Amino acid sequence: MLFTTTGDMTAHHCTASVVRSPGRDLILTAGHCLGSNAAFVPEYDHTKSAGDQPYGIWPVGEWFRDSQYASDRSANSDLDFAFARLKENGGRNVQDVVGANTLARTPGFVNQVTVIGYPMVKYDSQDRSFHCPNVWTTPLPAYNQMQIDCAGMWGGVSGGPWFSKFDASGDTGEIIGNVGGFLQGGPDVKTDNPLYNRITYSPLHGDRFFQDYDDAQQGLHTDHGPYHQPPLPYSMGSGTTWEHAKLMAAGDFNGTGHSDLIVVWTDGEVTLYTNDGQGHFITERQLVTPHSIWTNAETITAGDFTGSNQFDLMVRWSDGKVTLYGDVGTNGLNVPGTQMAKPHSIWENATQIAAGRFGSSSYVTDLMVRWSDGELTLYTNVGAGGFGQEHQLEQPKSIWTDATLLTAGEYSGNQKWDVLVQWSDGELDNYVGTTASALGTEARIQNRNELWTHNTVMTTGDFTPNHRTDDLIVRWSDGETTLYADTGMSTLGAEHNLVPKA
Repeated sequence: MLFTTTGDMTAHHCTASVVRSPGRDLILTAGHCLGSNAAFVPEYDHTKSAGDQPYGIWPVGEWFRDSQYASDRSANSDLDFAFARLKENGGRNVQDVVGANTLARTPGFVNQVTVIGYPMVKYDSQDRSFHCPNVWTTPLPAYNQMQIDCAGMWGGVSGGPWFSKFDASGDTGEIIGNVGGFLQGGPDVKTDNPLYNRITYSPLHGDRFFQDYDDAQQGLHTDHGPYHQPPLPYSMGSGTTWEHAKLMAAGDFNGTGHSDLIVVWTDGEVTLYTNDGQGHFITERQLVTPHSIWTNAETITAGDFTGSNQFDLMVRWSDGKVTLYGDVGTNGLNVPGTQMAKPHSIWENATQIAAGRFGSSSYVTDLMVRWSDGELTLYTNVGAGGFGQEHQLEQPKSIWTDATLLTAGEYSGNQKWDVLVQWSDGELDNYVGTTASALGTEARIQNRNELWTHNTVMTTGDFTPNHRTDDLIVRWSDGETTLYADTGMSTLGAEHNLVPKA
């Protein structure tokens, strides 16, 4: 813990950790934590006075910080780390008294870490350290930084270590990050916003970090010149953006043998997200610019209705018109498309549509439709020429008026597709073995619950190596977007965070 030597032990403002050095006297903290008259108190005990601290007080003798660090929104906030050389206490160096942590390069943007920090007294009247154990990091878009979501990271934790390995018995380990970065380590919100203490950032420890570490060990203040941000991994963006994802559809739009993802946004923009078949999204492509007619899209689904081995997109518009856009990956969406139903048709009442393969066709050419009155209809052998054969699976005024979302996929692994339904009370059911004759056997995935009432948009694709359309994507009401890889007949698949919550 770092505090200003004013005599008030509660005046701590940042967190620091001892790191190995030849002089056995270095600590790591955030670049924005520098200050005069600073001192380090290891294993701070709020119940004891300054003179009774278990490992004493160690004044800062010299600070070492990258000359290009900036405490703002720029890329130079990637350099929010600093070292300090501590003076001796009673003729001893700090590392000889409390031990030291090792520093390692941050392996990537996704890591499991334990984060420790000391919130300021005004945020924590008990004045104790806060531990956030075994949390997963995700990239902070546009920065060489990572982030965690862990409530309790109030002001004062800045500089706190992010451990990839941690020995609780000795309170030491391997450090791959420190609280800091964009706007001093947290989102641009007021302190009364729940995000203030929940979302926390860290710069990645790479070349520049270890150059500065070497300088600190040697007592040098080298100017390493302008900071050039390293190549960043692709990111799908933030929950603030994805709160505006209105519709999603998954399909093999590029003819690669696995699915990609189309998103229609509330402002009319349409984006195609490319998947690598290993569960990762790697690029994006704008299909339609914002402020387009796509603000009038009400429900979409993707299938290979033209039988070309490239998926097509079917759209029901607010006026009841239905349009089929063939081979979207090749043709895009700035084309007229094929009109499947005229405006002001009965299709104004088609609340959700979901393509699937429920019959003998080798292509995804069947279309499940839930109507506003609760009727459920399956159209088989749908193509550019029409909706094929109509099969009523549920009559009007059925329980399906309580359905909120609909998708389809091969969850049971029997090469036939099932229908997955989200109900208004949060229940999630899979209808296994659905055919043109009847809905399949109901398999419960989630009992009714509050969490799943926040499932706002969902679709299913083939994004992982098992080559089945069984990977469920859910966009939650707070913008968080989750991939449930290899979802089964009655169980959700492994959870992967694609987009952090807003």
